[in-house]
Amino acid sequence: MVCNEHTASAPALPDPNLEPVPVDGCGVCAALAKQRETARTAGSPVTVRSCNAELQNHPHRRSVDRK
Repeated sequence: MVCNEHTASAPALPDPNLEPVPVDGCGVCAALAKQRETARTAGSPVTVRSCNAELQNHPHRRSVDRK
């Protein structure tokens, strides 16, 4: 019998508690970050998630740019 010592593991998923970080110097990112903080202060989690999604999908976003 041949034993395979290599085990497969599931790919790491991003932590849903982390939020996208705005890129310095980008007006779109700055506006979305400001809108997100305003929504958070107003108690609007749906708008916070929407801003996070837009920041994450903004063209220069990278998956490592999270805090």
